Amino acid sequence: MTKFLITVITLFFSVSALAAEPAISPFDLTQSTVGYTAIIIFVLAYILVMGEEKLHMRKSKPVLVAAGLIWILIGWVYTGDQAAMAESAFRHNLLEFAELMLFLLVAMTYINAMEERRLFDALRAWLLKKGFSYKQLFWITGLLAFFISPVADNLTTALLMCAVVMKVAQDDKKFVALCCVSIVVAANAGGAFSPFGDITTLMVWQAGQVTFTEFLRLFLPSVANYLVPAIVMSFFIENKKPTTLHTEVELKRGALRITALFLLTVATAVTCHIVLHLPPVLGMMMGLGYLQFFGYFLRMTLPGSLARKRAMAERVGDQKRLEQLGGVVPFDVFSRVSRAEWDTLLFFYGIVLCVGGLGFMGYLSLLSETLYGGMSATMANTILGVVSAVIDNIPVMFAVLSMEPDMSHGQWLLITLTAGTGGSLLSIGSAAGVALMGQARGYYTFASHLKWTPVIALGYIASILLHLWLNETTFHI
Repeated sequence: MTKFLITVITLFFSVSALAAEPAISPFDLTQSTVGYTAIIIFVLAYILVMGEEKLHMRKSKPVLVAAGLIWILIGWVYTGDQAAMAESAFRHNLLEFAELMLFLLVAMTYINAMEERRLFDALRAWLLKKGFSYKQLFWITGLLAFFISPVADNLTTALLMCAVVMKVAQDDKKFVALCCVSIVVAANAGGAFSPFGDITTLMVWQAGQVTFTEFLRLFLPSVANYLVPAIVMSFFIENKKPTTLHTEVELKRGALRITALFLLTVATAVTCHIVLHLPPVLGMMMGLGYLQFFGYFLRMTLPGSLARKRAMAERVGDQKRLEQLGGVVPFDVFSRVSRAEWDTLLFFYGIVLCVGGLGFMGYLSLLSETLYGGMSATMANTILGVVSAVIDNIPVMFAVLSMEPDMSHGQWLLITLTAGTGGSLLSIGSAAGVALMGQARGYYTFASHLKWTPVIALGYIASILLHLWLNETTFHI
């Protein structure tokens, strides 16, 4: 009975971030006092994360402390000759976080740079000028998120669309929250049918479990995953338009070129990973270099640009324009870096280290035995999708690829679909959801997403059933 309870807790609260396997197997702590204590610490930390809105406490605080306590427990067990094993595992998990943090940092920097150049202000003004209603805006942002994420990735796509919604309807808290839920679901669903739409799909593709063209078989299930909850949510949108006054917005110098550099950065990251088999963070950090060089160009050419614009304004006697030019300041890349959502980045640190520590204690093996050894692959993959709603889908997919269960192509497609879209069930279940909680703080919260979880679950179930029906004959599921 005790083993069963621990297994159930493990299903919902721990998956290894795949610490490197040392030459000597680590201790099995799954049924020890240390293991029980670590799980309790992690569960308590997550309860505090879920109560962020009520407690008014940043979500990074509890997981940072929990990560430290869990690895202190591990260090206390692995003393003497075994200390190097625990140190190696910790360093591996730290590397996992470093890659994730740098990837996110570059994406956030570009988003902040485009916002500073007034790109989203201009898009907001265009949407207002077109006179779109709230319902039309809901569908426009959701569909854009669904179709952009397969080309870029679900995280950066969600950040872009959220920035647009915040600019268009920042005075309507309920509508912004609803749109953010839709964007998270759409971005995760759209990223599931493309090898480079999500890190998990890249992992499956690089592991050789699914070919490039086979991912396209997930298109219709992904559409169902997004449309089912979106249709239901659309009935709860008020029939009105944004109240913001129509304004003309002038883009700052380099706005469109920074957007092009961002797309080039994404392309560089994807190329590094797919063609050269290098971590995508290499391409993202190289892209930060693109932005730094362009920022240097903007600073060096600013005096000449201002002189030309002043001369033109003086010729037409535009005093307002002259005053605006007087307030122009040089573009500063590092000021954009400083505006990154550091609470989100530190939250990821805590999560990666917490689940990495729990996995090092032996819960990955327990999870593997329970799932693929005691139930059908379809049921196991469906459950893992739900697990990814509680923790990030990346360690879930790492765990499955490490287990290498004997599954058909159809089942590998199923775990790709469920791991990619199951995170939409909760706001903390995907990188897109966590990032939007930081970007739209006070609007989009854990609780505002949770109220739509039953509807999102309908889309999750519909996508699984549609996949099983469409691909049963081809892949012998």
